[in-house]
Amino acid sequence: MRYAQLVIGPAGSGKSTYCSAMSQYGVDLKRNIEVVNLDPAAEHFDYTPLVDIRELIQVQDTMEDEELHFGPNGGLIFCIEYLLENSDWLRDKIGDSEDDYILFDCPGQIELYTHLTVIRKLVKQLQDWNFNVCSVFLVDVQFMTDGAKFLSGTMAALSVMVNLELPHINLLSKMDLLSKTARKRLDRFLEPDSHAILGDVELNGLSAFNEKYKKLTETIGKIVEDYSLVRFIPLNLKNHENMGDVLITIDNVVQWGEDQDVKTKDFDQEEPEDIEDYSRDD
Repeated sequence: MRYAQLVIGPAGSGKSTYCSAMSQYGVDLKRNIEVVNLDPAAEHFDYTPLVDIRELIQVQDTMEDEELHFGPNGGLIFCIEYLLENSDWLRDKIGDSEDDYILFDCPGQIELYTHLTVIRKLVKQLQDWNFNVCSVFLVDVQFMTDGAKFLSGTMAALSVMVNLELPHINLLSKMDLLSKTARKRLDRFLEPDSHAILGDVELNGLSAFNEKYKKLTETIGKIVEDYSLVRFIPLNLKNHENMGDVLITIDNVVQWGEDQDVKTKDFDQEEPEDIEDYSRDD
């Protein structure tokens, strides 16, 4: 069995930074965690990728092509579709080693995950190659510190979960950049509480739009709360204990290590000592 994290999320949510930090954390644990770059528009990242989609195609190629003339968003979609059409290239680059553990660093175009099917097709391809796949959805915590934004981020996460149909983990990235005041405010939302979220929205003032759709907002918040649909895990890449907790959670989701043999150690067998028999017949 092989294992994969599909690292997804909006642009600027910290996907590449997460992949780099988690790969380095694997080195500290003496675990081989590889990273595959699937962002054809990437300009810089801190890890050395096992595979880089830019060797196959780049967004700039689609924008400069005389026949295509795509914009940035259309070019990203075309590149992922082109990758699927040339999936043999990706399979050959990845190899077929057992117990592979690979992070797939995906583009930051949210439409790829919320309603388009191209990423779901990629997941199906990985599963056909014997990968257990978990989607890891990152959201920048700095955009989730008030009720309205938190509910918006929750709905985006839920849309991704429904569209990809995968075991799923939601992470609030960049926790180390959050002020103490904002962190206290965030604590009320981590366990979905529609009253806390709506109370925060009203505290910040209701616009005409929010006033009109207040009951709809209340209903959405209550559904998320009642059915425990979405949970977020705080992620602080500067805290090794927190990173360990996140990795353990994801390992459990993808069932990493469950099919491995129990490791045993051989000891030199000592010669049994002569034991004097003190027993006697009556």
